[in-house]
Amino acid sequence: MPVVTGPYAPGTPCWVDLMVPDQQAALDFYRDLFGWQGEVGPPETGGYAVCHMKDKKAVAGIMAAMNPDGSKPDPMPSAVWTTYLATADVDAAQSRIVSNGGDVMMPAMDVMDIGRMAVAADPTGAVFGLWQAGKFHGAEIVNEPGAVIWNELNTSDTATASGFYATALGITFAPMEGAKGYFSLQVNNHMVGGLQGLANIEGIPEDAPSHWLTYFSVDDTDSTVAALVRAGGNVLKPPFDMMAGRMAVVQDPQGAVFAVIKAKPPAKPPK
Repeated sequence: MPVVTGPYAPGTPCWVDLMVPDQQAALDFYRDLFGWQGEVGPPETGGYAVCHMKDKKAVAGIMAAMNPDGSKPDPMPSAVWTTYLATADVDAAQSRIVSNGGDVMMPAMDVMDIGRMAVAADPTGAVFGLWQAGKFHGAEIVNEPGAVIWNELNTSDTATASGFYATALGITFAPMEGAKGYFSLQVNNHMVGGLQGLANIEGIPEDAPSHWLTYFSVDDTDSTVAALVRAGGNVLKPPFDMMAGRMAVVQDPQGAVFAVIKAKPPAKPPK
């Protein structure tokens, strides 16, 4: 269901945000590409922008890269999308991450009264966020054009990664039928994302690091990619057909990587 009104089950991808050198340029780009509405936030939030779609439903965040004291980093980090996994207790999850071979990159901290967060890396190096909901549960609209439809872990070591997420965060994995080398992420026996080895990805650079990839739903993959190119973006993997739909992997003008997909409708059960 595209509108989310309650809390996400622990382990479920619940939010994505983008860190970029030029926040306003990113807000303008994604407004034109996906129809998002957002503006630079107040100083007490570090300027964090929550972007909305129809009916003012929150879809993703965009923030400027900055040091804790508010100054600009030197050198400036690369633009990157981050996937956040829901948790009932950030501090406890943080402890399990460390004890299972992960690293904490940003320790647990309160975000006013809307939640509590941390940023970590799994043992293969893939970076992700943790979100413990307060007044804000996460994305309020998903699975429709302009919104997140899928979160995927691409890892250098599927065995290590799957063991880590199962023990530290309660996420299990199962082979995806019809997709050799691809696994579904499972929370309470519900599919919430995917996992594959980097070696399973055709054309990916040999030195590509483990990473989480955000997929956004679109009405037309080819026209979306064409619009992205006109706006200064870059195509890493041109539109192609696969079992879930027609997708492409792209970069925005500041270098952040994401995927777009026009998903196939669910198969109808046989009569």
